[in-house]
Amino acid sequence: MKLLFVLIPFLLAVILGRVIIPFIFLITFKKRLFDPIDARKLHTNIIPRLGGVAFVPVQCCLLILTLMITYKTNFTDLHIATWEVFPMFIMLICGLVILFLIGIGDDLIGVGYKWKFVVQIFVAALLPLSGLWINDLYGIFFITQIPAWIGMPFTVFLVVLIINAINLIDGLDGLCSGLVGVCCLVLGGLFVYYAAWIHALFAFITAGVLIPFFYYNVFGKRKRHRRIFMGDTGSMTLGFSVAFLAISFTMNNPNIKPFSEGAIVVAAAPLIVPVFDVARVMLVRLLTGYSVFKPDRNHLHHKLLRSGMSHSTAMLSILGLSLFFCIVNIVGVQFISNNIVLLLDVILWGVITMVFNYIMNKKNKKRTKAVATVEELTPKEL
Repeated sequence: MKLLFVLIPFLLAVILGRVIIPFIFLITFKKRLFDPIDARKLHTNIIPRLGGVAFVPVQCCLLILTLMITYKTNFTDLHIATWEVFPMFIMLICGLVILFLIGIGDDLIGVGYKWKFVVQIFVAALLPLSGLWINDLYGIFFITQIPAWIGMPFTVFLVVLIINAINLIDGLDGLCSGLVGVCCLVLGGLFVYYAAWIHALFAFITAGVLIPFFYYNVFGKRKRHRRIFMGDTGSMTLGFSVAFLAISFTMNNPNIKPFSEGAIVVAAAPLIVPVFDVARVMLVRLLTGYSVFKPDRNHLHHKLLRSGMSHSTAMLSILGLSLFFCIVNIVGVQFISNNIVLLLDVILWGVITMVFNYIMNKKNKKRTKAVATVEELTPKEL
């Protein structure tokens, strides 16, 4: 019965996403609401970018309706301390609505990055106010429990980091929705394992609504104008959603799930790729004197494309890399300490980055050599 509590809303989310997105197509083409084409973008034709409008209404409505029906009909006993968990979900919904409105404004008329940053900080602060914050590092850097005056600001910082990491990695068809889908399925499965049913419900609803979007984003026919982007409306709300799930799993709170020594490392696993990538990009921008807020083409998916990979191969490679880190961390914490697992994550990411940089440099040298050879040839030789 409890599995049905999760599976039925998951299927409904898939169906609702499939129904809503065609209406978004209709509105965007009637009102000419397309993603702008510029030198940084990978697409060269008009594509709607309001696909993320479908996410928050489905997430919030299905979550509330499912909980209401469950409690009113006594469908199943979830064994959850509602007095502590419900405030967290109320603040989650408030934050999603705020980011939803800011995202729509940004996608339609544009919102300055400073205002978006301020709103993200405000929304991130809602989680500690609800009682949800990182209160235990589980031995990372040999630190266990941490006080509220450290844990709450640290939680706000991580939420803003995750929102921007998900937002910035949204540069390849299927990449953002695929990574968030992986995060939700992994964390949702873990919440089911620990019998944290409301968190599992939200995770699977989010994964469900992403399935039809992923299909249209990746497989939509260009000639029939069936491709769509999620825009900032989608990427920011999805970033906040996975941040909420990851921090909920990380927090040492028996009213959410039983205590787990490897919680923080396991929760971080699905987010390693976007967070490490944005951290690397920001560090490179700082070292080279560029603004950290100025967009560029130095993200992992850009590197993969420049190395010769197709769009679909690059997307699947990054999703596979995310699953790889999930498996490594979930299995690793069973046998070795959290510090060693985290060190392995950093080493693996460093090796992967060095390999891609080596491939990139080798291809660039070949390309430069080929161009120089052509320029040296005389017209007669050509």
